Amino acid sequence: MQCKKRKRFRTEARVPVTLPTRANDVWTIDYTHDQLASGRKVRTLNLMDGHTREALTIEADTSLPGLRVVRALEQLWERRGAPPAIQVDNGTEFTSRVVDQWAYQNHVALHFIERGKPTQNAFIESFNGKFRDECLNQNCFVDLREARQVIEAWRVDYNTVRPHSSLGYRTPEEFAAAKGCGKDGGFATLENAARFPLSPSRDDGPISTFAVESKILGALL
Repeated sequence: MQCKKRKRFRTEARVPVTLPTRANDVWTIDYTHDQLASGRKVRTLNLMDGHTREALTIEADTSLPGLRVVRALEQLWERRGAPPAIQVDNGTEFTSRVVDQWAYQNHVALHFIERGKPTQNAFIESFNGKFRDECLNQNCFVDLREARQVIEAWRVDYNTVRPHSSLGYRTPEEFAAAKGCGKDGGFATLENAARFPLSPSRDDGPISTFAVESKILGALL
């Protein structure tokens, strides 16, 4: 009996994206790595708006595969809608089938930087450096729950308190509001929107990915 080969969808764009000119034009994503006091490895999935420099979300967990990337994107999509493009590197999570399928379904172009050229994703690389220097290197997390709480507090401070020279010495939230995309604009920034619960993991209980996985698998069948 011959099995029917499933169709593999591919988004069209596979090149570096141009400089974003408006909010929600391009999102950029990358990972950082750290460890708990016990030595247990921790990863963070960092996602920011390439124009307003808002840190849209920072997911922290011991494992963040492609399905978790999709879940983070789904949560942001419910708050802000999907961007025309997302800038990523060539990590296996971003080249995974579930991420590619999500992008195809939501008409989002995945723009991959060239291998060995992280400067092509300069906005998120700059953010990662600040995040490491000001948060990860300044704290020794006892467990994943504490790591998530501290990281989320730092993210909110980054968006609402800290001025950026590249934004005319305004905070990302102030800059977004001035562009008509803050709390008084077309969509709410994350600090002004209804919050989603922090992502669970082994420390907090089982991860529920059924809804996202069912949506992806249903489109593939």
